[in-house]
Amino acid sequence: MTGFDRDATALKIAVFLFVMFFLLGSGVWVGLALMGVAYMGMIGFTPRNPGSSMAITVWSSASSWTLTSLPLFIWMGEILYRTKLSEDMFKGLAPWLARFPGGLLHTNVVGCTVFAAVSGSSAATLMTVGKMSIPELRKRGFPEYMVVGTLAGAATLGLMIPPSLTLIVYGVSVQESITSLFMAGVIPGLVLAGLFMLYIAAWSFLRPSERPAPEPKIGFRGALRNSRLLLPVIVLIVLVIGSMYAGIATATEASAFGVVGALALASMQGSLSRTTFIASLMAAARTSAMIALILMGASFLTLSMGFTGVPRALAGWIKSFDLSPVALIAALTLFYIVIGMFLDGISAVVLTMAIIDPMIRAAGIDLIWFGIFIVVVVEMAQITPPVGFNLFVLQGMTRHSMNYIARAAFPMFLIMVLMVVILVAFPGLATWLPSMVRQAQM
Repeated sequence: MTGFDRDATALKIAVFLFVMFFLLGSGVWVGLALMGVAYMGMIGFTPRNPGSSMAITVWSSASSWTLTSLPLFIWMGEILYRTKLSEDMFKGLAPWLARFPGGLLHTNVVGCTVFAAVSGSSAATLMTVGKMSIPELRKRGFPEYMVVGTLAGAATLGLMIPPSLTLIVYGVSVQESITSLFMAGVIPGLVLAGLFMLYIAAWSFLRPSERPAPEPKIGFRGALRNSRLLLPVIVLIVLVIGSMYAGIATATEASAFGVVGALALASMQGSLSRTTFIASLMAAARTSAMIALILMGASFLTLSMGFTGVPRALAGWIKSFDLSPVALIAALTLFYIVIGMFLDGISAVVLTMAIIDPMIRAAGIDLIWFGIFIVVVVEMAQITPPVGFNLFVLQGMTRHSMNYIARAAFPMFLIMVLMVVILVAFPGLATWLPSMVRQAQM
């Protein structure tokens, strides 16, 4: 049986799926499970030496210059997680946001939006903002389900607003510009944050009995004085995103600027000690190694599946339905929602792109736009049980049951579905800014 035997396609798919789910179900790391599936595919369906193929593919994927930005952005987020940034953000934002319908609940959304611009991780965004906002909002009497739900949803903005680890992984997978993808995520990220804030305002109007007492006013001068606490993080955002927008730095170079800026910020705040420096470095190394292992396994699986002809067969099968681009996006939305219930976001992206990439290219869908679509549906996976990572983080922070947190976050899930509809209706939200940046750099 060879990779060119078309009649064996169904058998090949069955073998791949059986081995994959067996390994994942037995608790094997995702990266090793992917390598195991690919190795079995190479042995069973191709004449090539699986050992040498794996070595070459793993080395090629791990030595990508573009991927250098990944551990640096992770390290930047870990450094900032150990600073007083969340406390300063709350003090700086609170006087302004208290005037909005829904009051200080908006600090969950705006705080996550601001921190997402200096951290590519949803989990880091959730932990940093949550460790300050949860106690403060509880103390002021906000309903627990709103505190938990809005934080769970808003933290997913860490995946969309640049720098985004998911966009880096997607860009490497489809060979697309990381800087263009980062720019594409800015406007949709702000629109999604706006939808979250509209939800809070609607809650405030629909359930006035649950609103706590208004915050005492401190006046314009007091609010302006507290706003000075936001200056360090604003400078860091301008340093990272502004350098890419102006064409001064690539995504990899901007990540290095971000690390230097984060170290300087931590040092000025007095949060940078030998202990915190080593702790941030080790945490970044663990996360980076985990993602790198997943990418290595996915690269080898992509090679193996390419030899067997499975991606071509599946793409041809779906093409036979003659779906319009909108129908294809609707089908992929459902597909990724189901996949996201069992895999984390980055694993879902690298695992499926070998099959999905040919489909979207054949359908004429813009790869930059599709990257933002992928991020939105992966954000949904962060708050859907049983493997919603944000749910696990919130469970550890609040001690609520997984069922309670999932129910509190469900309205945010529906808002993300609405965001997919908005992206389909207005694709320029994702493609306009990257095209402007490219024109400015020409």
